[in-house]
This record gives sequence, C-alpha cells and structure tokens, in this order.
Amino acid sequence: MRIEFENIILRDMIESDIEDYVRWFTVEREWENWDAPWEKEDTDEDSERRRWAEYYESRKNRPDDVRRYKFEIEWNGRHIGWASAYHIDKNYEWIEKAENGQNIHLAVGIGICEHDLWGNGIGTNALRAFINYHFKNGEDEIYTQTWSGNVRMIRCAEKLGFAECDRDVGTQEVNGQHYDGLSFRLKK
Repeated sequence: MRIEFENIILRDMIESDIEDYVRWFTVEREWENWDAPWEKEDTDEDSERRRWAEYYESRKNRPDDVRRYKFEIEWNGRHIGWASAYHIDKNYEWIEKAENGQNIHLAVGIGICEHDLWGNGIGTNALRAFINYHFKNGEDEIYTQTWSGNVRMIRCAEKLGFAECDRDVGTQEVNGQHYDGLSFRLKK
C-alpha cells in the first residue's frame, strides 16, 4: 500500500528498509534521544537484522484492504523513518490487547531517524497523512503522546490541531532531569 501526500510517501515496508533499521538501531541513534529516551536499549547488528527481517516477512504480502498500523516514510526517494499507531486505555497508558468492553483509543506517532531532515515539516506532513488514513478508516478521534522535552513533537501536534488532554508531571526522567508525560487529542 502507498499513500502520497504533499512531499512524502507513506508505504509498506520493502526489503531494503531492513538495513536502514539496522543502522538506526545500532549506529545512527540520535532519534532515540527524542522518541522515548528512557526506553533505549543496547543491541547489535545481527539481532536487529533478524528482528526486522522477521517483521518484514510477517507483513510483506498483506492485501491493501487490511488496515495498517505502521507505514514507512519516504521523502524524495529516501527512506527516512516510520509512522505508527498503538492503543491506549482511558488513563492514556499503552495496552497490548483490549479486554472486553474496555474503552481504548488510537494513538499515533512518527520516527524521523535521519536527523538532517528534522525541523522542515516532513514529519508534520507524514503524521497528517497517517491521521487522515485512520480517520478514513473509521476513527473519530486520535491521540498522540510525547514528553515535555520534545519541543519539535509538541509543535507538530499543535500545528495539526491536537489539544493537550493529559499531563503526568515529572514522570519521565531524561539525563537526570524530570519531564512531564503529555497526551494530546484530535477530534475528526
């Protein structure tokens, strides 16, 4: 599946993306300092290559009518990151699987791993295209989450019309400093 929007393309993973993931998770890791730096883990090239090859194999033959919760972001023919979605509960906590009757929300995010492209609107366009895709697939509201130290993501969310709906004061520690965990909501 492929979605073209402004200057970006959201698309399914292709086999050559595996080596980008290996590089992003082992060598060029600056993006992790902004995504969720408290989740950073040490890894090696062989482990990452196996992990992403398995991921690719599990998704490479999906028909276009199967809803996507992750797309690769391409800009000018260059694979630069991804857009992904996950579920959160009424307390804005990540959940793996909803229980019967549990109220869940869809949260979205992006990872632009090529730091030379930060700050020029590519991420905003990618997230806008990803949100539009989920609105077209039946969502009435979408959430995004970040931390108070990630000023670029906060600005991106505000540009897209998100409004802050939850703030967990001082819950995220980065480099010895405490930051707030932030959740934002966007209604269709």
